[in-house]
Amino acid sequence: MTKSSTSKGATVKDVAKKAGVSIASVSRVVNNLGTVATPTRDAILSAIETLNYTPHSAGRALVTRRNNLIGVILPDIYGEYFSELVRGIDIAARAHKQHILVASSHGDGAEARQLIKQMYGRIDGLILMSPYLGSSELESAIPAELPTILLNGALSHGRSSITIDNFNGAKAAVEHLIKGNKRNIAFIGGPDGNIEAEQRLAGYQEAISNAKGAVKAVIMPGDFTEMAGARAGEDIAACSHEIDAVFAANDMMALGCLSVLARKGINVPKDIAVVGFDDVPLARFVQPALTTIGVNITDMGRNALDQVFAQINGENRHVEDIIIQPSLIVRGSCGIQE
Repeated sequence: MTKSSTSKGATVKDVAKKAGVSIASVSRVVNNLGTVATPTRDAILSAIETLNYTPHSAGRALVTRRNNLIGVILPDIYGEYFSELVRGIDIAARAHKQHILVASSHGDGAEARQLIKQMYGRIDGLILMSPYLGSSELESAIPAELPTILLNGALSHGRSSITIDNFNGAKAAVEHLIKGNKRNIAFIGGPDGNIEAEQRLAGYQEAISNAKGAVKAVIMPGDFTEMAGARAGEDIAACSHEIDAVFAANDMMALGCLSVLARKGINVPKDIAVVGFDDVPLARFVQPALTTIGVNITDMGRNALDQVFAQINGENRHVEDIIIQPSLIVRGSCGIQE
């Protein structure tokens, strides 16, 4: 290799010369295009290693029509839930030698549509979390040819999706509380228009209804944040003689509520039982540890990336709706055994 090629970095021409093959053969190996005889491939790979050759990403993208970049649009990027979700996506991306471009729509459909437009042409596939009503309008903004997985929205007939069975998960949580003789069960809800929050509310109401009037429902506003849970905790503490259990629509609100109840001197679970939804990592480390409806958030992210990568490679061409069945995880905050 010449001095100039060393200073500037090896080129595809240098690799071809070193391996004694054509530039076209090097290109086929680098970009994984077509069939190359094993001895030729070995010679090229050896030359690449010897020269420490790095393919030019922009040129490679022109040849392969791949950017090795997958877009991820979430309604928020704050908190343990989204951190775990992105971690799962990133683990799978690394395994597939992909990179991810993560953005928040801040729960705004118009902003999500704008992000899709900005990402299109730069990404090979898209993971979109759209848990808001009217998501069909959002789905229509996705280019038909762009491999896409939808997370936690309404089931779509045009795009593959991964959703949680929020209804039955919530129903199981409340049934567990009723089994433990809880008769005044407060529900801390999620954001208005959020599909997951509405499904969890419906599961709560179904379990209350099935109790045939033996259980009183108390519905409180929330927005999936710790502060919303803390505000609800203040209200619950003020009427603690009435409320004997709390089911929060997610763990972060449950943890916020749990903190306030402890500060107010209310014993959990003796005075009030508390149950959440999601099983974020922090849930098992608070005192008492939080009973919750477990969803393996990291695995959901990993699965989403695997699914969209399969679409990029021409696999899984049919629409597939994967429904995750969550499970009740009993810990110390409810004082009720399974």
